[in-house]
Amino acid sequence: MTDTVLDRFLRYVVIDTQSDPASSTQPSTVKQKDLGRLLVDELLTIGLSDAHLDEHGYVYATVPSNVDKAVPVICFCSHMDTAPDFTGTNVRPQIVRDYGGGDIQLAGDNKQVIRVSENPALIDQIGHDIVTTDGTTLLGADDKAGIAEIMTAAQILMDNPDIKHGTIKLLFTPDEEIGRGVDKVDLTKLGAQFAYTMDGETAGHIEDETFSADGVEITIEGVAIHPGFAKGKMENAIKIAGAIIDRLPKNVAPETTDGREGFIHPTGLTGSMEKAAIGLIVRDFEEAGLADKEKCLEAWCRM
Repeated sequence: MTDTVLDRFLRYVVIDTQSDPASSTQPSTVKQKDLGRLLVDELLTIGLSDAHLDEHGYVYATVPSNVDKAVPVICFCSHMDTAPDFTGTNVRPQIVRDYGGGDIQLAGDNKQVIRVSENPALIDQIGHDIVTTDGTTLLGADDKAGIAEIMTAAQILMDNPDIKHGTIKLLFTPDEEIGRGVDKVDLTKLGAQFAYTMDGETAGHIEDETFSADGVEITIEGVAIHPGFAKGKMENAIKIAGAIIDRLPKNVAPETTDGREGFIHPTGLTGSMEKAAIGLIVRDFEEAGLADKEKCLEAWCRM
């Protein structure tokens, strides 16, 4: 195999691996295993003889040590699923070769434009090739870019024994986007002392901490009455949901916070007059911060 990182990435993104928060199974969608099986085949081909896909949708493999001395076992990890927010079916990546600057029009939807004014990081990519979605689906770079990097690194190490290294474990996980990415990882089987997730930002960017996160579901039971007889009786669940969302502080939101500031973020709203539901995520860098935000959220629901 002589595949480049780009070859692999383009092969992986066309496989639909969207996870589903409404599912109770692990993985939440069987189609995530389609990519898992492909990765196992490729790992076996490059010489990682223990590569396998387990019943829960995790791919494990080992790059054997080629040094005599004892060194810590490390793991490189990425997730296979894509976010449930937008479709990952029929992904059609487009490549902008030798990007010369300026806005990028997405071929599949002429209303979709990646603007430099909104994405100043594009300025740093002048002269490079850029891969984007065509505007009709997610691309899936989160985190199939990480998978492509790890797979390519594994092949380089297997093909170049002069590069000395200890044992390196590889782990590809399902359901990261819905908060269940490590729920059923077999840490004993993995056997790594340290792990590094390839799921960051730009080249050279390293993160050594992350937030804690909880999911919150609020269900509102309304009272449905014919509008002609509703005075003093109707409790409109849609309006109640809107009132709860309106109570969320504007300065505790993703769009107004950065760094180590936590937030409360509504991610979904469904409903009718008699019943509504709000889905939220709560994030903070401290467990106590999570608890405080959830306590406030409960109080706002009871107002």
